[in-house]
Amino acid sequence: MVLNLVRSGGSLLSRSRVARTTHQLQYVRTTSGCRELSSASVQLPSEARVVIAGGGIVGCSVAYHLAKAGWTDVVLLEQGSLGCGTTWHSAGLVGQMRASTLHTNICQYSAQLYSTLEEETGLGTGWRQCGSMSLAWTSDRMTYLRRTAAAARSEGVQCELIGPKDVAAQVPLLRVDDLKGALWIPGDGTASPSDVMQSLAKGATSRGVQIHQKVAVETILTDTGRVSGVRTDQGDIRCEYFVNCAGQWAWQLGQLSSPPVRVPLHSCEHFYVVTKPFPGVTNNQPVIRDPDGMHYTREWSGGVMVGGFELNPKPVFTDGIPPKFEFQLLEEDWDHFMPVMEQATHRMPALQDAEIRQFLNGPESFTPDMSPILGEAPELPGYFVAAGMNSGGIASAGGVGKVMAEWIISGDPPAGTWPVDIRRFGEMHKNRRYLRERVKEILPMHYQQSYPKQEFQSARRVLMSPLYSVLERAGAVFGETMGYERANWFSRPDSDDFVEPKQQKRTFGKPSWFDAVLREYFVCCENVGIVDMSSLTKFEVQSSGDEVVTYLQRLCCNEVDVPVGTVLHTGMLNHYGGYENDCRIARLANNHYVIISPPNQLVRSWAWLTRHLPGDGSVQIKDVTRSYAALNVLGPRARELMGSLTDAVTMSSHSFPPDVCRELSIGFAPRVRAMTISHVGELGWMLYVPQEYALHLYLYIMKRGRAFGIRNVGHYAISHLCLEHGIPSLGTDLDSSVTPFECQQEHTVKLDKDFIGRSALLKQKQEGVRQKFVMFLLDNHDLENDLWPWGGEPIWEGGRVVGKTTSAGYGYTLKKQICLGLVRNPDGKTEEGKVVTDDFITKNKFEIDISGKRFSATAHLLQPVLTH
Repeated sequence: MVLNLVRSGGSLLSRSRVARTTHQLQYVRTTSGCRELSSASVQLPSEARVVIAGGGIVGCSVAYHLAKAGWTDVVLLEQGSLGCGTTWHSAGLVGQMRASTLHTNICQYSAQLYSTLEEETGLGTGWRQCGSMSLAWTSDRMTYLRRTAAAARSEGVQCELIGPKDVAAQVPLLRVDDLKGALWIPGDGTASPSDVMQSLAKGATSRGVQIHQKVAVETILTDTGRVSGVRTDQGDIRCEYFVNCAGQWAWQLGQLSSPPVRVPLHSCEHFYVVTKPFPGVTNNQPVIRDPDGMHYTREWSGGVMVGGFELNPKPVFTDGIPPKFEFQLLEEDWDHFMPVMEQATHRMPALQDAEIRQFLNGPESFTPDMSPILGEAPELPGYFVAAGMNSGGIASAGGVGKVMAEWIISGDPPAGTWPVDIRRFGEMHKNRRYLRERVKEILPMHYQQSYPKQEFQSARRVLMSPLYSVLERAGAVFGETMGYERANWFSRPDSDDFVEPKQQKRTFGKPSWFDAVLREYFVCCENVGIVDMSSLTKFEVQSSGDEVVTYLQRLCCNEVDVPVGTVLHTGMLNHYGGYENDCRIARLANNHYVIISPPNQLVRSWAWLTRHLPGDGSVQIKDVTRSYAALNVLGPRARELMGSLTDAVTMSSHSFPPDVCRELSIGFAPRVRAMTISHVGELGWMLYVPQEYALHLYLYIMKRGRAFGIRNVGHYAISHLCLEHGIPSLGTDLDSSVTPFECQQEHTVKLDKDFIGRSALLKQKQEGVRQKFVMFLLDNHDLENDLWPWGGEPIWEGGRVVGKTTSAGYGYTLKKQICLGLVRNPDGKTEEGKVVTDDFITKNKFEIDISGKRFSATAHLLQPVLTH
């Protein structure tokens, strides 16, 4: 296609002129009711309760919400002028739907706030509720939009699936002959980023917050291991809390403390153009998202803004952001942007003759998983972060400010924050080369078609077990968690018919790995399988006396003062009784324990454990995750196989009963910690072996295991086994808002001892639970032809949404689709009426909504699952 784009004055506005024409955005308006913001001429206070660094829309929102909650002793510092980073050149789109419930709620709140903020502050936000349309070219995109619509309705977001004719009726400028349909969300809109920021700043300062511009942070001061103040180029400020809202500077600011704080984000160039007015554009024209065309459009002063998320993004500032990068843009690159523009003119042909008013290339920061970074840094108590908005800062800022204020004030994360919690990142995520490679994949993911079980392809092979190469040769198809490579499934159990993972068919229905996982599943049910679970988090905790017992008794809801050699299952709970960790603990000696947790909990559980350490140093924690490999040997013939591996110990159920840990020599490998657990409800052993002996142990087991039908098994088969046993997974099914009483884990709770969360559980036991973890079996699902549930599907009862599935998959034994999820009683008129009883689950009829089609589902109360 040949474009006839007319550039203003024969050429696009120069970068310097764009900066000059927008430089006015740095000033907060002064009206009769608004005192001017503090500046460099006003002396900094010597102390404050909270210091915020970063005067963009996110920092102003955090200050506003803290002040609104009554915390007015707050100072906001901006190294340049308010909004000079990325706020001033943001596109201003405010869409409500996001990947997680929490992020959706954040954006819903932002839209509500921006529509009413002017009434409070007297400053307009430019809010316009014009709605948005997401277009679909393909059947898969339409399936995705149906899933989004189902989720939107369950979250209270009004939406409608519409056809091409309806799209054309609302926006006649659009070409619709190649569309399958669209999702219309009337509550979405646009706002002026700088105006919103100004209004939030006024709302904060009118309540007593001080804002100081032209003040640079030099270091974060600490005392006894937590934040004590901030050193700036104009003096020190003592404080209890520091909040890093520095946007794309957040990574660099994180390095200015001791210890440094990981803020894993990296900037990419982000392009858009703005046209002059042209016929057909209406003032209330909806935001158009055309993800298959990799672009979006919105009305802009009678013209159109066109932006996009190209397939080949350009990372920038890997070595640091230049000094004084304020109200600046990057170099124009029409050749790079032209593929996006061609798609835009295909969708809106009138753009072909439009006159371009501005071409902007402004940096935006992106995170390794496309979710924001929020919460208290695990490295330094009192240090909070709100950054990494992935080009969605305007839509997120209002709600992020509210969440962060609640987090700082309460000291605990609000419910549902796990997908955005900074503790989801590990040490590899601070590496700049890692981040540069990953964000090349992240930026286009905004609009690329996504599918269930999709794995990142960039920045891989960071952490690998000693068995990686041998498993790769055996046909392992790897996934990644916390940077650790794990075999999801094996593509060639008996032959050399290896298929590259990238060639696997992606689908919302029956997956291409179905038969391979089926074989692995039945190996575990009929013979014996072996799983490399080296990625499990492993901590050793010990003391010279019995201090470690007192310490763990306080943290764990189960009894930990058990005989040496005992393995127990316990939760570590917060003050609300919700899970901070769900782990196995083995007592190795009177004063020595090992804690085993899921891989994705490494940083989170470390932070929780160290946060509660005695101040006298009497208890020591050591991360031994990389020191020990872990092999899971499971299945009905596992005991026979284990008996053939060593002569030192009899492997009978009497001599080696469930929940026991003993140190063995197997083959030539010494110091193998053998535990009679399998994590999936089947007969099995977990073997924790020093890394240097791992390959030898694996090969020895595989050689001896041939007589018992041993096979390699991946984590997908393990997940399906857990589903059929109704075993919830921490981070997927369980989070800090779920208690043991809500997921049928009462047997792991000992209320006759003191522990964190006990009071909440006592109250819950007396009053009843407000949510309950349930297994659903779909009654009328066609395995071959229907779309599958994958987690996140709304659960319906009596014409109302009562919950969402958390995980789902096919039950190879039950021969039905299985969904696990939390059910609530949202229509209870009283607190007593909101209690979810067993009768509520067993006597009501439920449905699961899969992409707009509801399937009847039989509910089953879960029963405690023992190891054997």
